[in-house]
Amino acid sequence: MTPVYIGLGSNLGQSQKQIQAACRDLSQLSETRLIKCSSLFQSLPMGPQNQPNYVNAVVLIETRLSPDCLLHQTQNIETQHGRIRKSDRWGPRTLDLDILLYGQQQLNEVNLTIPHIGMKQREFVLYPLFEIAPELILPCGEKLSDLVRACPKNGLQIMSELVLI
Repeated sequence: MTPVYIGLGSNLGQSQKQIQAACRDLSQLSETRLIKCSSLFQSLPMGPQNQPNYVNAVVLIETRLSPDCLLHQTQNIETQHGRIRKSDRWGPRTLDLDILLYGQQQLNEVNLTIPHIGMKQREFVLYPLFEIAPELILPCGEKLSDLVRACPKNGLQIMSELVLI
């Protein structure tokens, strides 16, 4: 089993329930088990500001699925939750699932980059990740704790513990 960290985000509809349901869906994937969930965090939108704030979390799963298969499964979960893929970046969405880390692997493929590109600068990824894995060392050798210290919170707030539904 490989440890995998997945970032979750939603800012359309009932965002907290979308995140909770997505965690449940991840826990039901074949050859996968849910290990830890961060609290729910609220963050400002990264892109256009004329959209609702995001609800974010990070989960740790263990899986035997390949990175490509896991990507396919996470995209299926997004679609089941009403996600419509558009060409514009950072727009509002019902659900966004990002594979942040897949063990110590480093991948740079057309549809999948691991570690997730930009995760080192995103407070809505680093703080929830730090909550569940404070001793984590990234595949490049950087300590997560150092990245968190260097990353401002930019209005990030803890909302509540994640309760699975």
